[in-house]
Amino acid sequence: MVRITDAVRPRLARAAGIVRPSLARVAGAAAPQVARLTRAAGPQLARITKAGPHAGSWRYTAGAATAGLALAAGVVTAAGPWDGTGQRTAERDRAVALDHTGGADHGRKDDSSGTSTAAAGAPRPAPSAASVLTGLGGAAGTVKSAPDALPITTGLKAVLDRLLADPALGARHTAAVVDVATGKRLYGSGADTALTPASTTKIATAVAALSAMGPDHRLTTRAALEPDTRELVLVGGGDPTLTAREDAQGWASLRTLAAATAKTLKARGVTQVTLSYDTTLFAGAQIHPIGVNPNLAPVTALSADEGRTDDSTSGPVTRVSDPAADATRKFAAFLAADGITSSAPGPSKATTRAETLATVSSPPLSTVIERMLTNSDNDIAEALARQTAVATGVRADFAGGGKAVRARLDKLGLPVTGAVFKDGSGLDRADRLTANLLTALLAKAGDPGLPALRPVLTGLPVAGFTGTLSTRYTDGAAGVVRAKTGTLTGVNTLAGTVVDQDGRLLAFALLTSDTTDPTAAQTALDKAATALAGCGCR
Repeated sequence: MVRITDAVRPRLARAAGIVRPSLARVAGAAAPQVARLTRAAGPQLARITKAGPHAGSWRYTAGAATAGLALAAGVVTAAGPWDGTGQRTAERDRAVALDHTGGADHGRKDDSSGTSTAAAGAPRPAPSAASVLTGLGGAAGTVKSAPDALPITTGLKAVLDRLLADPALGARHTAAVVDVATGKRLYGSGADTALTPASTTKIATAVAALSAMGPDHRLTTRAALEPDTRELVLVGGGDPTLTAREDAQGWASLRTLAAATAKTLKARGVTQVTLSYDTTLFAGAQIHPIGVNPNLAPVTALSADEGRTDDSTSGPVTRVSDPAADATRKFAAFLAADGITSSAPGPSKATTRAETLATVSSPPLSTVIERMLTNSDNDIAEALARQTAVATGVRADFAGGGKAVRARLDKLGLPVTGAVFKDGSGLDRADRLTANLLTALLAKAGDPGLPALRPVLTGLPVAGFTGTLSTRYTDGAAGVVRAKTGTLTGVNTLAGTVVDQDGRLLAFALLTSDTTDPTAAQTALDKAATALAGCGCR
């Protein structure tokens, strides 16, 4: 497996040389990392405490990014094998072993990002795994649970009731907050009312896919030769991350597959083939109910670079109309460069007698999930909903994917009442989720007994640093909030985790409908999430 630590990349930000705070000078006692993080967080926490739970609580500065992390530093080392559960060794090293807060940047290259207008060095490095591992188990004394009762006037209710009353959040909005360590609900407002979730649907898709296939599952594309006919079939394995780019950056490479195929063919004295492609792993319509859209390519079991017509790796862009044919034509060009000529490709189906000549496989599902969540990748989401259907014996189309996702969540004991899954990405406005289900999904991903689901948490965008949150929270809880965004016309949602002032890991879900100003609604949601970091549960 090539550079799997970097596979979520785009790349981990080079945080090591960016910030060298005075943390390194703090004398370490039993846990040096805890001492450093605690000292760094002190001034910000002091200012916030003096200000009280209401006064400017949402302006939780980026300097407070270490708040609550000190309680979790010991958990990072004790959490077990990271790479086996989607938690990258590089994150652990940066968060704990080095003399700075460290951080993972799933969506950036060395100095810039296709998902961010900010340079990789600004703002400061994001606190990494420590924040998501708080409450997930580990060393004694590192996990706190919320009290049985919250004060009526100073706790979450008083703060969130006020913030959620903002007219920018539209005529309908719901919310829920739970303590991840215990699963106990700390706040609820219409939490059992199902609303359009937009892209927060991807959290459900991620949990279902990991539950059905496991974090180590890989998606394989193969080239198979039919006996006697010299028909070479490129068989799609439903890998939405397959790439034809020269630098595959750890993803499955169509070039590598072509080179290996050509080598085997030439060894047999074959230099000319009839080329075809097989997309039968998936069924049904390829075009999403929203129609042709730059946010999603036609959904097929075979595509390269998500059918993008430029060099982008995320975000909306014009797509090719037939991703499978496009990928096969590129495959043919790579074969030709290696001395194998082929016919113009057409659709087919590999028989059971076809001999597999070469294969390439995706990184582990855990890595694919993280990329999907960080970049809000619709193509990956729709492919994984279908893969969940395949894994559970359901027809792999839009309806079957939704049916399979719901069934997996129900099997996990999650509250699916009122939930409707029309797709895996959340682009369908007929999707319905409750705030209660979204927080339950996040809490389930933090269950110490279900480490296979942990990539759902590690893949969430980091406020102010990565993916769809890279340009948000610049004056708020940068590095402390990790959340999945959701946006459709009139719909704004946010669901994720936050470490509060008392060091507790909280899961939250905020859903709104009938909003009229998306920017104002987004800001209001960010304020509410930031308040969770600033006020605590006292």
